[in-house]
Amino acid sequence: MMTKIFIAAIIYLTITVTLCTVRAVKGPTPEDRLIAVNVIGTKTTVIIAVVSCILRESYFLDVALVYALISFAASMAIANFIEGRLSQVD
Repeated sequence: MMTKIFIAAIIYLTITVTLCTVRAVKGPTPEDRLIAVNVIGTKTTVIIAVVSCILRESYFLDVALVYALISFAASMAIANFIEGRLSQVD
């Protein structure tokens, strides 16, 4: 029973990641794109954790933590890039 709930959660999260991908591509502002990329990273981390629960393999949680760290570092790099670009305009 729980496996079916986890699979439904993965399907739902995958659909919302697809919608966030559309937002990341369309924009309209760089800040909107950054937030969409952050949400995609967070949802992907949750998907990996749910897969860990389904397969009963704890090493996937390590993968999820590493993915979250990389996603955070990438988000910070993108934010610094956007901030530098916006400060040049002023």
